[in-house]
Amino acid sequence: MIGLLIELIISWLLLWLFDKTNLSVLGIAPIQSRVYYFILGFVVASAFCTLYYGSIASLTGNYFIINKDFTFTLFLKSSWWTLKSVLFEELIFRGALLYIAIKKLGISKACMISAIAFGIYHWFSFGAFGNPVQMLIIFGMTVIWGLMFAFAYAKTNSLYLPIGIHLGWNLIFNVVFSKGPLGHQLLISTSDKKLEGIISLVFFITQIVFLPILTYFFLKNKSKSTQ
Repeated sequence: MIGLLIELIISWLLLWLFDKTNLSVLGIAPIQSRVYYFILGFVVASAFCTLYYGSIASLTGNYFIINKDFTFTLFLKSSWWTLKSVLFEELIFRGALLYIAIKKLGISKACMISAIAFGIYHWFSFGAFGNPVQMLIIFGMTVIWGLMFAFAYAKTNSLYLPIGIHLGWNLIFNVVFSKGPLGHQLLISTSDKKLEGIISLVFFITQIVFLPILTYFFLKNKSKSTQ
C-alpha cells in the first residue's frame, strides 16, 4: 500500500512539473462512464480467461478440482495482492508518464514506448532475464498487451478500462486457475497435460491477440471520454 501511495505522489509531482496539472488527468474520479468501462473490461477479460483455460482443460482432459484448503480469507488476501499488482503496473506504465508522453509525442509513439517498457519490465518480474527464448516470447506477449492497455487509456482518457481488463484477466489467472505466483488457489490442475502441435500454436496466438484486437475495434472510433 505504501508503494502505491509513493507512486501517486511521484505521479502528482511529474504532472505538476511537466504539465502544471494534477492526478485528475488520469481519469481516476469514479464517474458513471468510467465505472462502465471498468466493469465491461473486467467482465470481458474474466470471461475470456475462463473460456481459454476451460477449453484447454476440456481438450487435454486436464481438469481442475476445488482446493479444499482455499478459504474466504485466502481469497481476500490473494485478490488484494492481485489488485495491488495491477494498480502498481497501471500507475507506472499507463499513468503520469504515458499522459506526458502523449502530450509530447502523440498517441501512437507514446503507446509504443509504454508497451516496450512494459515488455522489458516483465523480463524481470517473470525472472526471464538471461534466457533469450523466454525473453523474446514474454516481450512479444507483454508488448501487445501493453499496447492494448495504453490504447485503452488514450482513447478513454481514464485508467478504468485498462485496470478493468488487467484485473479481470489476472484475477482469474491467479486466484481461480492458480496459474500465477500465488501457488494453489481455488482450482488445482489434476495433471500436467498440455496441448500439442498446431492446436497449441492456435491457442497460444489466441491468448496473445484476442483481447487486444477486441479492445482495438471497440475503441477505434471512440473519441476521448472526459465525462
